[in-house]
Amino acid sequence: MNVREVTGDREFVVSLDHGAEWRGELETLAADEGLDAAWFVGMGAVQDAELWYYDQDDFEYKSAEFDEPLEVATCVGNISDLDGEPFAHTHVTLSRRSGQALAGHLERATVFAGEVYVRELDTELVREHDPTTDLDLWL
Repeated sequence: MNVREVTGDREFVVSLDHGAEWRGELETLAADEGLDAAWFVGMGAVQDAELWYYDQDDFEYKSAEFDEPLEVATCVGNISDLDGEPFAHTHVTLSRRSGQALAGHLERATVFAGEVYVRELDTELVREHDPTTDLDLWL
């Protein structure tokens, strides 16, 4: 187990731009504000989405695309450094009109409306390759 005590620093409330790419907006915020590490939560709606699921047997992500309006019932994640660039590791639960829930790693989504709370952490988080899981993790 890798444990570090952290405290929060700056806090942001963000209204994402209509038509923008959800994760891209968060990564732009991180670059513009110099965020090396942050935690975020959000909600809103998207016009479409691509979710990824990590297959633990095949050690690869599987993609599922949804070309329909969806509510962002919850969005949670963190911002860290991946290969020298800000990376918004984002998980979501999306809701269809029927109320059916879809969930997973958000690869991309087109914002209809989005509100996100971001809290900077007082440390640097760098993702590195973990050979056991074949994922880029905080190590």
